[in-house]
Amino acid sequence: MLIQLAFVLLIGGALAATVMYYRRANGGGALPGFGAPAELESGTLHVTGVSPRPAEPGEQYVTISGSISGPTVFAHEVYGRFAWDVTQWPSIGDQIPVAYPTGKPDKWQLGHPGARPYFGSKRPKDQG
Repeated sequence: MLIQLAFVLLIGGALAATVMYYRRANGGGALPGFGAPAELESGTLHVTGVSPRPAEPGEQYVTISGSISGPTVFAHEVYGRFAWDVTQWPSIGDQIPVAYPTGKPDKWQLGHPGARPYFGSKRPKDQG
């Protein structure tokens, strides 16, 4: 009887973990009050370094380094690699809008129309 109860609890826990993982992976978020997503702050990335512009047209990888400044962060050094449209290639000195969770500027996201996180990643629903 005890083994059967343990088995049922194990299956129930695995099912609950699978449902939570699925909800988070599809943008459903978490249950209210239980690991709810943090609010985003807006800031600005001052570009201090950028990889050379490639000769090929279309989307290419770019590595950007710079410092983020926002309401709770001042000159926080960051870098990232993105798929970027060559016709809108960034340059040193650019001011690019970013968003990041409150108190976690290392988890920043670009707000630039020429950028995407990686090749093959899904485009936002409003961009087709």
